[in-house]
Amino acid sequence: MNIFKYILFITGFLSVPLLAISQVPAPVKKYPNKVLIIGGTAHLGNGEVIENSAIAFENGRFNFVKKKTRGKINESSYGQVIRLTTEHIYPGFILPNNTLGITEIDAVRASRDYDDVGQYNPNIKSAVAYNPESKIIYTVRNNGVFITQVTPRGGVISGASSIMRLDAWNYEDAAIKMVDGFHLNWPTRFRGGGVWYSAKPIKKSANTDKRILSITDFFKAAKAYSLTENPVETNLKYESLKPLFTGETTLFVHCNMSKEILQVIHFKKELNIKNVVIVGGNDAGMLATELKENNISVIVRRVHSLPQKPGDDPYYPYKLPSLLQDAGVLFCLDMAGDMEAMNARNLPFLAGEAAGFGLTKEEAVQSITLSAAKILGIDKSYGSLEAGKQATLFISEGDALDMRTNNVIYGWIDGRPLVLDDTQKQLYEKYSEKYE
Repeated sequence: MNIFKYILFITGFLSVPLLAISQVPAPVKKYPNKVLIIGGTAHLGNGEVIENSAIAFENGRFNFVKKKTRGKINESSYGQVIRLTTEHIYPGFILPNNTLGITEIDAVRASRDYDDVGQYNPNIKSAVAYNPESKIIYTVRNNGVFITQVTPRGGVISGASSIMRLDAWNYEDAAIKMVDGFHLNWPTRFRGGGVWYSAKPIKKSANTDKRILSITDFFKAAKAYSLTENPVETNLKYESLKPLFTGETTLFVHCNMSKEILQVIHFKKELNIKNVVIVGGNDAGMLATELKENNISVIVRRVHSLPQKPGDDPYYPYKLPSLLQDAGVLFCLDMAGDMEAMNARNLPFLAGEAAGFGLTKEEAVQSITLSAAKILGIDKSYGSLEAGKQATLFISEGDALDMRTNNVIYGWIDGRPLVLDDTQKQLYEKYSEKYE
């Protein structure tokens, strides 16, 4: 290519309007500090619903959440007043156990930053790999998902997960909790299976007992280290686990089968670990009583899944949340699995599916709001529409758990308004003009 053609090429390229989105957080001085929302149906996230509600927030926190008829409101004191009729208001949905922000394109290895070398990595923090400029984040926010637990993968102890708000300049600003817990992949007694189009025969795994013993020995050594006032040598892996043994953080154990869950219950008792959460928990419905007795919560694997065992009820994945709800086990929903970051936007529709198989609609909302916040340890500030909590909420034109009516028209994280736009919306607008 000669220099003249090169100049024409660059000039032509720069003249094409690129699809770009203003993704940076809203400057504090450029949006109304005091916001009042009048009307609409408020789903508080704790099981309660307020018809014809009145919600006000200021300096990033809710002032009040009440029925509109209770007391007179001085609207002139608010910088923005939003009047609703048939719309619905929800707390920002919370997505646990996901690689959102630490992966971009599943087929491109260089964009996947969730699996480190080594088997025992409690000292690895997911937050430092988090990319707040990920294009996927903005498609997820458009369905009301505003908070996520960024979770590592691989190894025996994958690392430490982080709780991130999906609106920030960098990972430090995004972090609600830099370290909320550690992720342990419990050894399974069976291997094989796989995706439906290339499934392998399921066989018994070798050395399962030895691997469990190795995990137990590691945690015993870490606990002994945590009780030592002045260790001779600093062990970064053991040092990282200190908050686990004081109850400041949580151990998230990834397992599914009933025997594995029973082993985890025994492991919790033996090590006297206060906060344990089962992640996946396919057979958790069979052991709901044991989980309740041992104060173990469950992050339920995505309900849009096939049954894991040939004899299972084909609707069992949809019914599992209801089984746990009836037993009084604290649970929330995740979207982990194939293409999990991209599919994270479907989290509200998983809750909607569970509402069709035993949960009430408000119990389904709670499973991705307040229950998730409790399991992740952020319920004092997030997860429900309550006075004093962070103003993280959105307004949908219809039922947010139904993909036919979920249409988020306003959203705020910690009181900051969100730009509800993404590349997919822009492409839709672009080609709608061409093919009218």
